Amino acid sequence: MEERTERKQHKRKKQRKKKRFRKLLLFFLILVIAAGAYVYYQYQQGLAEADGAFGKDGQFDFNGASANLDSMNVLLLGIDSRGEEHSRADTIMIAHYDKDSNQPKIVSLMRDSYVDIPGHGKNKLNSAYAFGGPELMRKTIKENFGLDVNYYAVVDFKGFSKVADTIAPEGITVTVPHEMSSGIGMTLKPGKQTLHGDKLLGYVRFRHDSQSDFGRVKRQQEVIGKLMDEALQVKTLAKAPKLWGVIDPYVDTNIPPKTFIVIGKDFLVGNQPDLKSLRLPVEGSYSNERISGIGAVLSIDLEENKQALQSFLN
Repeated sequence: MEERTERKQHKRKKQRKKKRFRKLLLFFLILVIAAGAYVYYQYQQGLAEADGAFGKDGQFDFNGASANLDSMNVLLLGIDSRGEEHSRADTIMIAHYDKDSNQPKIVSLMRDSYVDIPGHGKNKLNSAYAFGGPELMRKTIKENFGLDVNYYAVVDFKGFSKVADTIAPEGITVTVPHEMSSGIGMTLKPGKQTLHGDKLLGYVRFRHDSQSDFGRVKRQQEVIGKLMDEALQVKTLAKAPKLWGVIDPYVDTNIPPKTFIVIGKDFLVGNQPDLKSLRLPVEGSYSNERISGIGAVLSIDLEENKQALQSFLN
Protein backbone atom coordinates (compact mmCIF):
# COMPACT_ATOMS: atom_id res chain seq x y z
CA MET A 1 0.00 0.00 0.00
CA GLU A 2 2.75 2.43 0.97
CA GLU A 3 4.72 1.40 -2.10
CA ARG A 4 1.74 2.19 -4.35
CA THR A 5 1.34 5.60 -2.72
CA GLU A 6 5.01 6.40 -3.25
CA ARG A 7 4.73 5.46 -6.92
CA LYS A 8 1.76 7.79 -7.34
CA GLN A 9 3.59 10.65 -5.64
CA HIS A 10 6.65 10.05 -7.79
CA LYS A 11 4.46 10.02 -10.90
CA ARG A 12 2.81 13.31 -9.90
CA LYS A 13 6.23 14.93 -9.36
CA LYS A 14 7.36 13.85 -12.83
CA GLN A 15 4.16 15.26 -14.34
CA ARG A 16 4.68 18.57 -12.53
CA LYS A 17 8.27 18.75 -13.80
CA LYS A 18 7.08 18.09 -17.36
CA LYS A 19 4.43 20.81 -17.07
CA ARG A 20 7.01 23.23 -15.66
CA PHE A 21 9.40 22.42 -18.50
CA ARG A 22 6.66 22.92 -21.11
CA LYS A 23 5.78 26.28 -19.58
CA LEU A 24 9.41 27.37 -19.61
CA LEU A 25 9.78 26.23 -23.21
CA LEU A 26 6.61 28.07 -24.21
CA PHE A 27 7.81 31.21 -22.43
CA PHE A 28 11.17 30.99 -24.20
CA LEU A 29 9.49 30.55 -27.61
CA ILE A 30 7.27 33.57 -26.95
CA LEU A 31 10.35 35.62 -26.07
CA VAL A 32 12.12 34.52 -29.27
CA ILE A 33 9.08 35.33 -31.41
CA ALA A 34 8.62 38.70 -29.70
CA ALA A 35 12.30 39.54 -30.13
CA GLY A 36 12.17 38.53 -33.79
CA ALA A 37 9.06 40.61 -34.35
CA TYR A 38 10.70 43.59 -32.62
CA VAL A 39 13.85 43.31 -34.73
CA TYR A 40 11.82 42.98 -37.94
CA TYR A 41 9.55 45.91 -37.04
CA GLN A 42 12.46 48.15 -36.09
CA TYR A 43 14.40 47.23 -39.23
CA GLN A 44 11.38 47.93 -41.47
CA GLN A 45 10.78 51.21 -39.65
CA GLY A 46 14.37 52.18 -40.39
CA LEU A 47 13.98 51.26 -44.06
CA ALA A 48 10.81 53.35 -44.26
CA GLU A 49 12.68 56.39 -42.94
CA ALA A 50 15.45 55.98 -45.50
CA ASP A 51 14.79 57.30 -48.99
CA GLY A 52 17.88 56.07 -50.81
CA ALA A 53 18.72 52.80 -52.50
CA PHE A 54 22.16 51.56 -53.39
CA GLY A 55 21.30 48.06 -54.54
CA LYS A 56 22.63 44.82 -53.17
CA ASP A 57 25.63 44.61 -50.87
CA GLY A 58 28.86 43.38 -52.37
CA GLN A 59 28.14 44.71 -55.86
CA PHE A 60 31.81 45.56 -56.39
CA ASP A 61 34.56 43.04 -57.13
CA PHE A 62 36.96 43.14 -54.20
CA ASN A 63 40.01 40.98 -53.56
CA GLY A 64 41.10 42.14 -50.13
CA ALA A 65 43.43 40.21 -47.86
CA SER A 66 41.92 37.24 -46.01
CA ALA A 67 40.41 38.40 -42.74
CA ASN A 68 40.07 36.91 -39.29
CA LEU A 69 38.00 38.08 -36.37
CA ASP A 70 41.05 39.06 -34.31
CA SER A 71 42.32 41.90 -36.50
CA MET A 72 41.05 43.58 -39.64
CA ASN A 73 41.15 46.72 -41.77
CA VAL A 74 38.07 48.15 -43.47
CA LEU A 75 38.24 50.64 -46.34
CA LEU A 76 35.60 53.34 -45.84
CA LEU A 77 34.70 55.46 -48.86
CA GLY A 78 32.29 58.39 -48.73
CA ILE A 79 30.74 59.46 -52.03
CA ASP A 80 28.44 62.28 -53.06
CA SER A 81 25.79 60.17 -54.76
CA ARG A 82 25.24 56.56 -55.56
CA GLY A 83 24.80 55.17 -58.99
CA GLU A 84 27.28 57.56 -60.58
CA GLU A 85 29.79 55.20 -62.08
CA HIS A 86 32.65 57.71 -62.37
CA SER A 87 32.24 59.72 -59.17
CA ARG A 88 35.36 60.30 -57.08
CA ALA A 89 35.65 59.34 -53.44
CA ASP A 90 34.96 62.39 -51.30
CA THR A 91 36.22 60.77 -48.10
CA ILE A 92 38.81 57.98 -47.77
CA MET A 93 39.36 56.24 -44.44
CA ILE A 94 40.64 52.96 -43.04
CA ALA A 95 38.99 51.63 -39.89
CA HIS A 96 41.22 49.29 -37.89
CA TYR A 97 39.99 46.71 -35.38
CA ASP A 98 42.17 44.62 -33.06
CA LYS A 99 40.55 42.20 -30.62
CA ASP A 100 43.47 42.05 -28.18
CA SER A 101 43.65 45.81 -27.60
CA ASN A 102 39.93 46.47 -28.21
CA GLN A 103 41.16 49.87 -29.39
CA PRO A 104 39.25 51.40 -32.33
CA LYS A 105 41.48 53.31 -34.74
CA ILE A 106 40.76 55.26 -37.88
CA VAL A 107 43.10 56.58 -40.57
CA SER A 108 42.05 59.43 -42.87
CA LEU A 109 43.84 59.66 -46.21
CA MET A 110 43.85 63.06 -47.88
CA ARG A 111 42.02 62.76 -51.17
CA ASP A 112 44.43 65.10 -53.03
CA SER A 113 47.49 62.97 -52.23
CA TYR A 114 49.49 62.56 -55.45
CA VAL A 115 50.12 58.82 -55.83
CA ASP A 116 50.67 56.03 -58.34
CA ILE A 117 47.37 54.44 -59.35
CA PRO A 118 47.99 50.95 -60.81
CA GLY A 119 47.33 51.02 -64.55
CA HIS A 120 46.58 54.76 -64.61
CA GLY A 121 49.82 56.55 -63.73
CA LYS A 122 50.06 59.31 -61.15
CA ASN A 123 46.93 61.13 -60.03
CA LYS A 124 44.99 62.22 -56.97
CA LEU A 125 44.20 59.38 -54.59
CA ASN A 126 40.44 59.89 -54.86
CA SER A 127 40.63 59.27 -58.62
CA ALA A 128 41.27 55.58 -57.94
CA TYR A 129 37.61 55.07 -57.04
CA ALA A 130 36.44 56.73 -60.25
CA PHE A 131 38.83 54.59 -62.32
CA GLY A 132 38.13 51.24 -60.69
CA GLY A 133 35.92 51.35 -57.62
CA PRO A 134 36.90 50.02 -54.18
CA GLU A 135 39.21 47.35 -55.61
CA LEU A 136 41.46 49.83 -57.40
CA MET A 137 41.44 52.03 -54.31
CA ARG A 138 42.58 49.00 -52.29
CA LYS A 139 45.40 48.29 -54.75
CA THR A 140 46.45 51.95 -54.75
CA ILE A 141 46.64 52.12 -50.96
CA LYS A 142 48.57 48.86 -50.82
CA GLU A 143 51.08 49.99 -53.47
CA ASN A 144 51.70 53.44 -51.98
CA PHE A 145 51.29 52.88 -48.23
CA GLY A 146 52.11 49.19 -47.84
CA LEU A 147 48.81 48.26 -46.19
CA ASP A 148 46.19 45.85 -47.50
CA VAL A 149 42.59 45.93 -46.33
CA ASN A 150 40.12 43.10 -45.78
CA TYR A 151 36.73 44.68 -46.44
CA TYR A 152 35.17 47.79 -47.92
CA ALA A 153 32.13 49.95 -47.20
CA VAL A 154 30.96 52.62 -49.64
CA VAL A 155 28.74 55.17 -47.90
CA ASP A 156 26.46 57.67 -49.61
CA PHE A 157 26.55 61.01 -47.80
CA LYS A 158 22.81 61.37 -48.44
CA GLY A 159 22.27 58.89 -45.62
CA PHE A 160 24.59 60.55 -43.12
CA SER A 161 21.93 62.93 -41.79
CA LYS A 162 19.42 60.16 -41.12
CA VAL A 163 22.02 57.90 -39.54
CA ALA A 164 23.29 60.69 -37.27
CA ASP A 165 19.76 61.56 -36.15
CA THR A 166 18.98 57.90 -35.40
CA ILE A 167 22.16 57.39 -33.36
CA ALA A 168 22.02 60.77 -31.62
CA PRO A 169 18.44 62.15 -31.74
CA GLU A 170 19.45 64.89 -29.30
CA GLY A 171 22.25 65.99 -31.63
CA ILE A 172 26.03 66.19 -31.45
CA THR A 173 27.70 69.10 -29.66
CA VAL A 174 30.57 70.75 -31.54
CA THR A 175 32.36 74.09 -31.61
CA VAL A 176 32.11 75.84 -34.97
CA PRO A 177 35.35 77.88 -35.24
CA HIS A 178 33.99 80.49 -37.65
CA GLU A 179 31.05 81.08 -39.96
CA MET A 180 30.66 78.23 -42.46
CA SER A 181 28.52 78.58 -45.56
CA SER A 182 30.36 78.13 -48.86
CA GLY A 183 29.63 74.82 -50.56
CA ILE A 184 27.35 73.33 -47.87
CA GLY A 185 24.01 74.95 -48.72
CA MET A 186 23.51 76.58 -45.31
CA THR A 187 25.15 78.95 -42.86
CA LEU A 188 26.62 77.76 -39.58
CA LYS A 189 27.36 80.50 -37.07
CA PRO A 190 30.53 80.30 -34.92
CA GLY A 191 30.40 79.00 -31.36
CA LYS A 192 29.56 75.90 -29.33
CA GLN A 193 26.27 74.37 -30.43
CA THR A 194 24.34 71.14 -30.90
CA LEU A 195 23.90 70.10 -34.52
CA HIS A 196 21.48 67.62 -36.06
CA GLY A 197 21.27 65.84 -39.41
CA ASP A 198 21.93 68.14 -42.35
CA LYS A 199 23.70 70.78 -40.26
CA LEU A 200 26.05 68.15 -38.84
CA LEU A 201 26.73 66.97 -42.39
CA GLY A 202 27.50 70.55 -43.41
CA TYR A 203 29.91 70.83 -40.49
CA VAL A 204 31.91 67.74 -41.51
CA ARG A 205 31.93 68.60 -45.22
CA PHE A 206 32.89 72.28 -45.13
CA ARG A 207 36.35 72.93 -46.60
CA HIS A 208 36.37 76.49 -47.96
CA ASP A 209 38.69 78.11 -45.45
CA SER A 210 42.43 78.33 -44.77
CA GLN A 211 42.54 74.72 -43.49
CA SER A 212 40.73 73.33 -46.54
CA ASP A 213 40.59 69.51 -46.57
CA PHE A 214 42.81 69.28 -43.49
CA GLY A 215 40.18 71.01 -41.36
CA ARG A 216 37.44 68.89 -42.86
CA VAL A 217 39.28 65.64 -42.07
CA LYS A 218 39.78 66.79 -38.48
CA ARG A 219 36.06 67.52 -38.11
CA GLN A 220 35.12 64.19 -39.67
CA GLN A 221 37.26 62.30 -37.17
CA GLU A 222 35.80 64.35 -34.31
CA VAL A 223 32.20 63.61 -35.29
CA ILE A 224 32.83 59.91 -35.99
CA GLY A 225 34.30 59.55 -32.50
CA LYS A 226 31.28 61.23 -30.91
CA LEU A 227 28.81 59.17 -32.94
CA MET A 228 30.64 56.00 -31.94
CA ASP A 229 30.35 56.97 -28.27
CA GLU A 230 26.61 57.52 -28.73
CA ALA A 231 26.20 54.25 -30.65
CA LEU A 232 27.60 52.25 -27.73
CA GLN A 233 25.11 53.68 -25.23
CA VAL A 234 22.47 51.22 -23.98
CA LYS A 235 19.63 53.45 -25.18
CA THR A 236 21.07 53.38 -28.71
CA LEU A 237 21.72 49.63 -28.73
CA ALA A 238 17.99 49.06 -28.25
CA LYS A 239 17.50 50.81 -31.60
CA ALA A 240 20.16 48.74 -33.40
CA PRO A 241 17.71 47.01 -35.80
CA LYS A 242 16.14 50.35 -36.75
CA LEU A 243 19.57 51.90 -37.17
CA TRP A 244 20.59 49.13 -39.54
CA GLY A 245 17.38 49.65 -41.50
CA VAL A 246 18.24 53.35 -41.87
CA ILE A 247 21.86 52.65 -42.86
CA ASP A 248 21.26 49.72 -45.20
CA PRO A 249 20.00 51.62 -48.28
CA TYR A 250 22.97 54.00 -48.15
CA VAL A 251 25.81 51.52 -47.72
CA ASP A 252 27.34 48.90 -49.97
CA THR A 253 29.71 46.59 -48.11
CA ASN A 254 31.14 43.09 -48.26
CA ILE A 255 31.49 42.79 -44.47
CA PRO A 256 29.71 39.58 -43.32
CA PRO A 257 26.88 40.13 -40.79
CA LYS A 258 28.64 37.73 -38.39
CA THR A 259 31.62 40.09 -38.27
CA PHE A 260 29.43 43.02 -37.21
CA ILE A 261 27.97 40.92 -34.39
CA VAL A 262 31.34 39.69 -33.10
CA ILE A 263 32.94 43.15 -33.13
CA GLY A 264 29.89 44.71 -31.50
CA LYS A 265 29.97 42.08 -28.75
CA ASP A 266 33.68 42.68 -28.11
CA PHE A 267 33.12 46.41 -27.69
CA LEU A 268 30.20 45.86 -25.33
CA VAL A 269 31.86 43.36 -22.99
CA GLY A 270 35.28 45.03 -23.00
CA ASN A 271 36.51 48.49 -22.20
CA GLN A 272 35.34 51.28 -24.48
CA PRO A 273 38.43 53.42 -25.13
CA ASP A 274 38.28 56.63 -27.13
CA LEU A 275 38.75 56.46 -30.88
CA LYS A 276 42.37 57.00 -31.96
CA SER A 277 42.92 58.75 -35.27
CA LEU A 278 45.69 59.46 -37.76
CA ARG A 279 45.84 61.64 -40.86
CA LEU A 280 47.97 60.79 -43.88
CA PRO A 281 50.10 62.51 -44.97
CA VAL A 282 51.45 63.32 -41.51
CA GLU A 283 52.65 66.82 -40.68
CA GLY A 284 55.90 67.83 -42.39
CA SER A 285 55.79 65.01 -44.94
CA TYR A 286 54.13 66.81 -47.85
CA SER A 287 54.20 69.92 -50.00
CA ASN A 288 51.52 71.68 -52.03
CA GLU A 289 52.00 71.51 -55.78
CA ARG A 290 50.01 72.13 -58.94
CA ILE A 291 50.10 69.56 -61.74
CA SER A 292 49.00 70.47 -65.26
CA GLY A 293 45.74 68.73 -66.15
CA ILE A 294 45.19 67.54 -62.58
CA GLY A 295 45.22 70.66 -60.41
CA ALA A 296 46.33 71.21 -56.82
CA VAL A 297 47.85 68.12 -55.21
CA LEU A 298 49.78 67.04 -52.14
CA SER A 299 53.22 65.71 -53.04
CA ILE A 300 54.02 63.33 -50.20
CA ASP A 301 56.97 61.44 -48.75
CA LEU A 302 55.64 57.90 -49.12
CA GLU A 303 58.28 56.20 -46.98
CA GLU A 304 57.71 58.51 -44.01
CA ASN A 305 53.97 57.97 -44.24
CA LYS A 306 54.31 54.20 -44.56
CA GLN A 307 56.29 54.17 -41.33
CA ALA A 308 53.80 56.46 -39.59
CA LEU A 309 50.92 54.20 -40.63
CA GLN A 310 52.61 51.00 -39.45
CA SER A 311 53.60 52.60 -36.15
CA PHE A 312 50.04 53.83 -35.57
CA LEU A 313 48.40 50.47 -36.28
CA ASN A 314 50.90 48.40 -34.34
